[in-house]
Amino acid sequence: MDKLTERINELARKKREQGLTTEEQAEQKQLYKEYLARFRGNFQRQLENTDVEYPNGKVVPLSEVNKKKKQ
Repeated sequence: MDKLTERINELARKKREQGLTTEEQAEQKQLYKEYLARFRGNFQRQLENTDVEYPNGKVVPLSEVNKKKKQ
């Protein structure tokens, strides 16, 4: 686990057990935003590297498949 995830889990545990101070709540909110930004970025890159293979054997990047559906 990286330090970001460890800190998020630490604050979540503390919140359940005794509650958080105002500063800790603000930190937790910021850490969640950062975590989600990382997650979304990683997911976007994964989608950009995904190909679709049609039954006829043609392989097309996922971004091209989405363009064809919109037309």
